[in-house]
Amino acid sequence: MAVQEVRVMNLPQLDDSRGNSLLYEIRTALNITSINKVLTAKVYRLEGISAGEADFLARELLSEKIFQIYSVNEAIIKDANNLVEVAYKPGVMNPEVSSILKAAADLGVTGLLAADSSYEYAFYGSFSEGELNQVLSKLLVNETVERVILEKPAILLIEGQTGITEIVPIRCMNDEELMKLSRDKLFLNLEEMRAIADYFKQIDRDPTDCEIETLAQTWSEHCGHKTFKSHLIVNGQTKKPLLKRLQESTASANHPLVLSAFEDNSGVIAFYDDLAICGKVETHNSPSAIEPYGGAMTGSGGVFRDIMGTGKGAKVISSTDMFCFAPPDTVQEDIPVGCLHPGYLFRRVVAGVRDYGNRMGIPTNNGSVHFHRDFRAKPTIIVGAYGIMPAAAAQKGSPLAGDIAIIVGGRTGKDGIHGATFSSGEMTHRTMNVNSSAVQIGNAIEEKRLSDALLIARDEDLINAITDCGAGGFASAFGEMGQDIGVEIQLDRAPLKYSGLAPWEIWLSESQERMALSVPPEKLDRLLQICRDHNVEATAVGRFTGSGKLEVFYGGNCVCNLDMNFLHNGLPDRTMIAKQKGLKQAPKEPCFPNGNWDVVCSEIMQHHNVCSKEPIVRVYDHGVQGSNVLPPFAGVTGKAPNDAVILAPVPGKKYGAVIAHGMNPVLNTIDPYAGSIWAAAEAVSNAVAAGANPDELVLIDNFIWPYPDEESLYDLDRAVDACTDFVQATGMPFISGKDSLSSTYRSADGSVIKIPPVLCVSCFGRINDISATVSSDFKNHNGRVYLVGLRDIKQMGGSTYFDITDSFSPDVPLVDVKQFKQTIAALHQAGIDGAVQSCHDISEGGLLAALAEMCFGGNMGISIDIPGDNRADYFLFNETAGCFVVELTDDVNPEEIFKGTSFLQLGHTTTQLDLTVNQAGQKLFEVKIEQLFETWQKPMKEVFGA
Repeated sequence: MAVQEVRVMNLPQLDDSRGNSLLYEIRTALNITSINKVLTAKVYRLEGISAGEADFLARELLSEKIFQIYSVNEAIIKDANNLVEVAYKPGVMNPEVSSILKAAADLGVTGLLAADSSYEYAFYGSFSEGELNQVLSKLLVNETVERVILEKPAILLIEGQTGITEIVPIRCMNDEELMKLSRDKLFLNLEEMRAIADYFKQIDRDPTDCEIETLAQTWSEHCGHKTFKSHLIVNGQTKKPLLKRLQESTASANHPLVLSAFEDNSGVIAFYDDLAICGKVETHNSPSAIEPYGGAMTGSGGVFRDIMGTGKGAKVISSTDMFCFAPPDTVQEDIPVGCLHPGYLFRRVVAGVRDYGNRMGIPTNNGSVHFHRDFRAKPTIIVGAYGIMPAAAAQKGSPLAGDIAIIVGGRTGKDGIHGATFSSGEMTHRTMNVNSSAVQIGNAIEEKRLSDALLIARDEDLINAITDCGAGGFASAFGEMGQDIGVEIQLDRAPLKYSGLAPWEIWLSESQERMALSVPPEKLDRLLQICRDHNVEATAVGRFTGSGKLEVFYGGNCVCNLDMNFLHNGLPDRTMIAKQKGLKQAPKEPCFPNGNWDVVCSEIMQHHNVCSKEPIVRVYDHGVQGSNVLPPFAGVTGKAPNDAVILAPVPGKKYGAVIAHGMNPVLNTIDPYAGSIWAAAEAVSNAVAAGANPDELVLIDNFIWPYPDEESLYDLDRAVDACTDFVQATGMPFISGKDSLSSTYRSADGSVIKIPPVLCVSCFGRINDISATVSSDFKNHNGRVYLVGLRDIKQMGGSTYFDITDSFSPDVPLVDVKQFKQTIAALHQAGIDGAVQSCHDISEGGLLAALAEMCFGGNMGISIDIPGDNRADYFLFNETAGCFVVELTDDVNPEEIFKGTSFLQLGHTTTQLDLTVNQAGQKLFEVKIEQLFETWQKPMKEVFGA
């Protein structure tokens, strides 16, 4: 039957937000002014029904008559200078399709065989063909996943013959042939390829393509964490593997709250009332570099499933996002071949995180954005999630022999194939073309239904083990679940999005919204009923056997038969060499500001690493679930950024959870040890500033690094040393983590761009009384304001101030961790005693930025005095972590409160809306709060058109 077309658009008198947004991008990103209007229409194609049925669906399902109009099988926009339709390529997941099919059936339209949706863009103006092509290629059509529709398709159903299982003649390959096989899709080194060849020589046969792909996925850097497990020789000294050091430091801390560390999809700690909370932070750098919207969406969806797959299953209560980009105003000539512009990346990544979290009803309420020129080849996209569960369900489950292997959630397609291996290799000028199949598009509504069903299954004790189908799909999920017992999978039972997939593609697909379960046979019917009740597809695809083997079948033929011991333990041991690099930049100090203080202060506040990120935060629903006690912004103006998020995830209870993080890639480029200590101290400082008890906090590490050559590996080794030293000094353990070690770009001419090394330290814990927490905004006029914490103001390397003055120093802020522990303990006790009115930690921008942000929230000014023997600019702009600006009540003695730690009375708040700085009895300068506020808000408003 013919394909019916429905077009829907807003009434002419209403705004077209999608069209207006694109017009903004055209004018700001491309500087094209000849296009003066853009209108959009949604296009739906429906196969298998009549035109009358299409009209019925258009009226009852696809449009809203109050503010929209529609047409069936005819144009709806007829006066445009040019009309362009953009759709996903065939085979790319379109999240709307399943909803359309289900809703049509619910409305009684049962003949709908297939559906699709796209957007039509109408351009008005006197633009040239070249200008329109710029809009299409740089803004509108990501050729990785999208295409321009030139003619109406005759059919929508994707049909194809199942691909055959090929035999790979690896036993007869020489070294050159082995590496040719590995290049572009396996990403294994020669020693690893030889080990695979030797295994198959021993069992006297050649592997199938499915077996080769399974080994590549399991042994990938992304899944196998090979660098972190390698033996190291650092500057000639033998050291323990990085992962072992982190695990041993956590074990030595013996933290009483830790229930599960480095064992499951997330780390778990005890909460209150026999509950537990868990946290996981992940990266999605490589997919986001290719298709930022889909990459960011599936990053969020994947880390949510990590929480859903922890223990016997947890409810997701919070989402976080931390991004690193090149400056959004980077000129096109500086963007490497095969890479997207950072401004486009930035906006699309934010949109992806927004849409997934908002649609699932998960608050995104903590995050940060960082900028550095060397992220221009590859961004860093970090997403985190936190959950709650019964403590009794917190331990990782294990399948039993005879358990049924179940796949629940979305169907399987070509989405994400080679995602794990692709994310383990360097990015090159060819990446966009070679690895386009590694990109996926998420479906948040599917995952919401899945989450609801699994929580009921958990509460009814139907699940022995659960994990998500993340990197590597079925291969990773069932391969890991069955590692100690063995599993048999029948691939032809797996529900597919369309026909034509080869068995190995079904096995390795990373299609989203899927979870793998181990369920006792007697509980299978009840599980399937729960899934039906929630409109979640669930299919028994195999069983756990007790054979110790991974056996995969398709159509009665065995396409994979691997010994679990070889699959998981056969990876050759690796010894890696790390060598220290030398700093090549000569020290250079800035000139003293003298008479241009207001200019310098404004430049600090509008620096991309300091400025307000409110236009990003406001598109996230941080209030959904009704649990957000301390929002991202606070104060009488609602403009003061808080340091952490505090949630009350159990309604009616006074206890809550705290979430924070810290990172500073700029410092890591200069001194990875000091920069990593800074990141950990910043994470904890953010939590403690909001009222958290330092004794009830735990940490998560995320290392996002260039490809580990000798110099980058040395930096990584120093960062891990910093983490273990921090644990030893504070007693706060790392209980979960992730490494992503492929952020190097290699161009066709051999030139290399490495990202700044990124260590993101996330921090979470419990708070026994949410009413005792603290926000950052100043509360009282003439309030006493103190600087608390130890710092050496000469340590200015990596600071915002040195950046705006084109200065350099190798002396970055190094936190005294022992003193830091005393400081946060004293600050927390002061909060318990009710002495702290407001608190804000010092980070990028230094003391001046912290004071300004507190004034923004309190709608007041401040007058401070700099001790006469200090260089004033260093005093104001030093960025030592672990230091705090604290407003105290009038009735307390700071000598008693901060005994044993460093503190200084800075001054007092004022009704006059100025920031006044005095030194040696003289006014050094005065700058209006309004000026600082406007410059602080300006950059992101320009980026997002707010």
